[in-house]
Amino acid sequence: MSNKVKIGISIGDVNGIGLEVILKTLAESKILDYCTPIVYGHTKVASFHRKALHLSDFMFNVIPNAEAAVSHKPNMINCWEEDVRIELGVANETGGKYAFISLQKATDDLVRGAIDALVTAPINKNNIQSEDFKFPGHTEYLQERSGSNDVLMFLVSDTLRVGVVTGHIPVTEVAKSITKEKIVKKLQLINESLKKDFWIEKPKIAVLGLNPHASDNGLLGSEEAEVISPAIQEAFDKGIICFGPYPADGFFGNGTYKQFDAVLAMYHDQGLIPFKTIAFETGVNYTAGLKFVRTSPDHGTGYGIAGKGQADPTSFMEALFSAIHIVKNRREQESLLRNQLRTGGKIIETAGDIKDDAN
Repeated sequence: MSNKVKIGISIGDVNGIGLEVILKTLAESKILDYCTPIVYGHTKVASFHRKALHLSDFMFNVIPNAEAAVSHKPNMINCWEEDVRIELGVANETGGKYAFISLQKATDDLVRGAIDALVTAPINKNNIQSEDFKFPGHTEYLQERSGSNDVLMFLVSDTLRVGVVTGHIPVTEVAKSITKEKIVKKLQLINESLKKDFWIEKPKIAVLGLNPHASDNGLLGSEEAEVISPAIQEAFDKGIICFGPYPADGFFGNGTYKQFDAVLAMYHDQGLIPFKTIAFETGVNYTAGLKFVRTSPDHGTGYGIAGKGQADPTSFMEALFSAIHIVKNRREQESLLRNQLRTGGKIIETAGDIKDDAN
């Protein structure tokens, strides 16, 4: 039981569907066989949502800190003392304020190692902005808290994995933000994550073009020839198995993505629109490159259905299980590496890039 993964959960916007999908997920008793969940919020807010969903039998175990979590119960840490006015479906300052408090408290515990991973419920990227949160989204905030030089927004499912070179920036800034160095770095992050977090020994990665038809040999733009193709070659020379650039429309339309372990898109919508079309209910947003594990469902706050009991918890549940899976993969790989260093013996290459370096 002591080896069970401690999963911290931030509640997102209190007026959205975050707590609904959290409650629906944790109401499944089988979840407690795989992890110890710790929700960062407040029991009064959770009770409001619980009553709206008619989950009368569901109760949180209230704890003062993550160290006090009980392994066979859904735990909650009360992160504030005041009463909060819930207005379901309304995007307001209240929703942003308490979304940030929850995220901040959970991240504090994540950084200090009190929890093993973080699953974030959806925030509203506008109303969460404040003096303490001046980021385009979760990804950038967690990058700063982690101290990581670079991270990758990595959308993953059983059938498709998509990373993006540029994330939450306006479309007018995309082309000038794409450089050879940035593409190579993102390919390195994808390659490392596929090996370390998903245990794919020799990942095969596709790279999309930026322009329509991947520029049609320069007719529709120069980025493919001047930036993207040289980046692919450099990454390939570094040992990363990558190919492209592929025209995005045909690549997804004819199912070419099924031949690869992951896809690198140039910008947010180029990657996320096909991903959410193919894997919306089961998709997970994973932030690769962090020093810790963070996942989230691939949907938003869902104001239009908040409080109506219509929110599908599948993506959140997948995010929870993905976090558990990645933590266990990392633990096993670290154990294998420690054993290798201790014994100086050979290890079968089951963990991707684990080599017989000890000899």
